[in-house]
Amino acid sequence: MRLPSSLIFCVLSFVCLSSCSGADQGMKKFKLSADEIVPIATGYGGCFATDHITVDGKKVGYMYREESDRPEDSGWRFFSADETQAYVDDPENTMIYDVNTIANYDRAIVPFLDAPPGSRFGRVGETFVAE
Repeated sequence: MRLPSSLIFCVLSFVCLSSCSGADQGMKKFKLSADEIVPIATGYGGCFATDHITVDGKKVGYMYREESDRPEDSGWRFFSADETQAYVDDPENTMIYDVNTIANYDRAIVPFLDAPPGSRFGRVGETFVAE
């Protein structure tokens, strides 16, 4: 499930800008509204997360951090762990978010956000273990 950072960032930046600009109004109905997002994990920068988390409301099941080649990218990638490869390969199913947004969907990620690039974690119950 590891995807090349530069390719994903370019494709998803376009998808996010299109969606956020209103070009695709009504395309996604997020589980949390903007006024439900509170400061939990600020200052980390951007990340990628799938719709399983932000639209379907599933918990983060797998996350990894890769080296970033952009200062605004934290390197974090979040998945429910239920995604198929075909689902992940479709750029419509993944968007760029602030890490704080994903922390609002699943606060269990917060203690792991300072892990260095190369870190990978899988969910076990209410926490994560290094893989």
